[in-house]
Amino acid sequence: MRIYSASSEEAFRTRELLAEWAGDGLLSETQHQQLEKHVASELHTTNIFLRLILFFFTLVGVGATVALFFAVFRLWSPEKTSGFFLLIFAGLCYFSAEWAVSRFHLYRYGIEEALATCSCGFLCAGMWSVLFSGRPYFPQPDAFQSLVPASGAVFSLWLWRRFGFCYAFPAAMIFALFLPDYWTSSHSAQHVVVVLFYGTGLICIALLRARHSDFAQEDLSIAEAFLWLGTYLALNLQLSTLSLRAQWGGSNLRNASEFSPPFYWMTWVVIWLLPAFVLVRGIRKKDRLVMAVGAITAVLTFISNKPYLGWPRHTWDPMLQGILLAGVALFIRRWLEAGPGGIRGGFTAARLSARDKQWIDAGSVVVGIATAQSVTPAAQTRPTDFHFGGGSTGGGGAGGDF
Repeated sequence: MRIYSASSEEAFRTRELLAEWAGDGLLSETQHQQLEKHVASELHTTNIFLRLILFFFTLVGVGATVALFFAVFRLWSPEKTSGFFLLIFAGLCYFSAEWAVSRFHLYRYGIEEALATCSCGFLCAGMWSVLFSGRPYFPQPDAFQSLVPASGAVFSLWLWRRFGFCYAFPAAMIFALFLPDYWTSSHSAQHVVVVLFYGTGLICIALLRARHSDFAQEDLSIAEAFLWLGTYLALNLQLSTLSLRAQWGGSNLRNASEFSPPFYWMTWVVIWLLPAFVLVRGIRKKDRLVMAVGAITAVLTFISNKPYLGWPRHTWDPMLQGILLAGVALFIRRWLEAGPGGIRGGFTAARLSARDKQWIDAGSVVVGIATAQSVTPAAQTRPTDFHFGGGSTGGGGAGGDF
């Protein structure tokens, strides 16, 4: 099923680990070179910046090619004809991605990723044009129209399993969010259906993690973390609304009063229990991503508790929560450092790798860019009727109006 062989991916990721250990000073340059000779990989990759550039330009190239084809042959209408050609382009993009990987051994190179992404987009757009073009919009759910997001979810899962694109899995989860809105108008039932989808995914991921090797665990860990986060967001009624089709159609959002009291308070209990369960799961598996999701959901529970209970919010609530989180972090750090050798149960507060520092630095840059405008003081404007003057004396022969 996987387009890359297990040995090739294992060798590639081993070379990445060797480079990381050498950068952290755990290996000398001589040791790094000697070990790298024994781990040969045929896969070709590039850095993240060139990868993004190649991804963007491939998207632009494919989009421009398709637009030129439709413009030259005047295929913008009827919609069903254009839909058939979009399906053809979807197949061409997918097989081009397969060919690029098989022929040039590309691995997270940007080009094959853009081709696979275009194939998914053309597939959904083509199916919608062929099956539902010309139909008027109805606010009521139509079960047959759910075929499009269902196909998008299945195809995204296939891209995740076939190529290992980590972002294809959350894309499948997003497609799945649209399905319940086509099947039922009950908002409570929509949340339950999404939770059942994600719960089934968690069971499948747990079974796969029990069978695969260590190098396959990284992809499965990302998928499990996304599923836990999606399950929590689907259950937290104060943070999510699943009437996506109604929102995009311009309808008003539903509020918590539309839920039955038993269902509403049951979700309140679950969002308090789920973070603890996810944290325990991450600690037992020593999975940093799952533990991070457990911590994030715990913070989100504190944030949404007052709206759940109908209590008023205050301006000092974020400050109190920040003090609480800082206190918990300091307590855990001191507790780990007090263990034998600064280790408790295989966990330590000491930094063993520079990988997390790189992520923190990148995150700091993003946050700084995002908040620069909010902290920059606004430009001071001078009143138009303001003028100097009124002093009693001038200097250097000048009068008081100077």
